[in-house]
Amino acid sequence: MWAQHGEVIYKMWIENAWYVAAWSNEIVRDAIFSRTFIGVPVILYRTGGGLLTALEDRCCHRLAPLSKGRLEGDAVRCMYHGLKFAPSGECIEVPGADRVPSKFRVRHFPVVEKYNLVWIWMGDSEQADPEKIVDWPFLDDPAWPSKGGYLHYDASYQLIIDNLLDFSHLPYAHEKTIGTSNYDKQLPRIEHPPFGIRLEYTADDCPLAPMNKKFAEFEGNVDRWSFYDFHTRGNCLLGDFGSAPVGQGGHGGDRQNALQFRHFTAITPETETTSHYHFAHPRNFGIGVDGLDEQVRAFIFEAFNEDKDIIEAQQKIIHDNPHTPMLPIAADKALIHIRREIENIVATERSVQAAAE
Repeated sequence: MWAQHGEVIYKMWIENAWYVAAWSNEIVRDAIFSRTFIGVPVILYRTGGGLLTALEDRCCHRLAPLSKGRLEGDAVRCMYHGLKFAPSGECIEVPGADRVPSKFRVRHFPVVEKYNLVWIWMGDSEQADPEKIVDWPFLDDPAWPSKGGYLHYDASYQLIIDNLLDFSHLPYAHEKTIGTSNYDKQLPRIEHPPFGIRLEYTADDCPLAPMNKKFAEFEGNVDRWSFYDFHTRGNCLLGDFGSAPVGQGGHGGDRQNALQFRHFTAITPETETTSHYHFAHPRNFGIGVDGLDEQVRAFIFEAFNEDKDIIEAQQKIIHDNPHTPMLPIAADKALIHIRREIENIVATERSVQAAAE
């Protein structure tokens, strides 16, 4: 990973944010789901009433993983020495003991289900306001169907953000899927709203992207747009993508003749060099067409695996040569801004934590 001057940075992540933990349907009754978020191992499970709970995956006795345990009603029992924990994280039973010491507990994390996703707050629980979760109703709107996807990256979340905020790689990394030659010819328009950054890219009279040819009901060149809102806390990208025949109501018109998609990506750091990547690509056409949800998702998987291949290779080079600086170009303006914003937020969080100690 790199910062303003190319130095290596570890554990450079924001704690006070809503991160995507999983798709809601990944966490089922009578099963323990485990993942690591910002370096902390966590279990998630549903109580008998179907409500979610999230606990640190580490028994307070001998630090055995609770993911190796078993569910007993609404509680989870460690299967090393039998300590039992309530959904709150409080230890409610120690085999062989008449009483449970008050300090026997595991950390509990705020968790919310919204838009078919499970969101987890890894920082100060008193700051965990569900109203701060990004608003993107396309994820559960029947008029915009989609099928969610997940990728595990052997790469830092910051390298993935770099990729998302850079349009210039599209003609090269994605020449067979979503890229067209014009995307490295101009820079996007950039705005700086309070939540992070907004990018707007338009290209008129350009070829239809290879992937879109499979879905468009028109041929020939198009007017194309890619609008991004990137939310720095939680690493969420909300996208508005589309193409329309040249001069027929594309990005600057009524879009009546357009092929349109909305997009959601959430990147949750797992460790310093691994990440969770959740995504969905809602569309407003082909409603009810059997198999189309899976077909769109398969094409998005194809494009995202092109990114994954180069980014994981990049991460290996950085790991092997951690002090080699990256030299920025004009197309890096947005990603450099977000890196600095993350650094500033992390520095503030660390200062507050230090003052409280």
